[in-house]
Amino acid sequence: MEINEILTHVDHTLLAQTATWEEIRQICDDGITYHTASVCIPPSYVKQATEYVRGKTAVCTVIGFPNGYMTTAVKEFETKDAIANGADEIDMVINIGWLKDKKYDLIENEIRTLKAACGDKVLKVIIETCLLTDEEKVKMCQIVTEAGADYIKTSTGFSSGGATFEDIKLFAENVGSNVKIKAAGGISSLEDAEKFLALGADRLGTSRIVKLVKDIKR
Repeated sequence: MEINEILTHVDHTLLAQTATWEEIRQICDDGITYHTASVCIPPSYVKQATEYVRGKTAVCTVIGFPNGYMTTAVKEFETKDAIANGADEIDMVINIGWLKDKKYDLIENEIRTLKAACGDKVLKVIIETCLLTDEEKVKMCQIVTEAGADYIKTSTGFSSGGATFEDIKLFAENVGSNVKIKAAGGISSLEDAEKFLALGADRLGTSRIVKLVKDIKR
């Protein structure tokens, strides 16, 4: 796969707690230069970034991040605020405790609520695969499909593990045709990026691929 094709699937990401506007602006510049699918940044920078990029790249942000245990009302407010500030895409974190407690209706309702808040904007659902059993991952594939979200996403990158090839394969076998797949967390080589895409991922959440491409072009 051509490098430029891989880049079109990348959500170029900077979510570090220490992220400054100068660093976010560089992420935006890179996203525009390398034609990434989006830039994924903290909610507090969405308005400034949207005004800065002027539609030259999509702006993605995170909701209920990284732990997911906020109330649905809080996540809904966060989502509406992000959309009002110009976000094109929303990556939400599920309440993992609810999943462990088998409170499936609450999870599905929350996803539906946030999708309604998104309107025609993209909603991705982070399930934090490193904390789940395979049975729970399959169940989340079903819930995300039923709830009408656009993507299921592996990881925040802030827990004990990131995307694995096995999880992307499992997702591809269990999500509905209306749901795309995002691999995120620990994607550190072009070879791995290509394999994730070959296994069924449509998006890659990573900060490293653009850096690798920069190094190659130098």
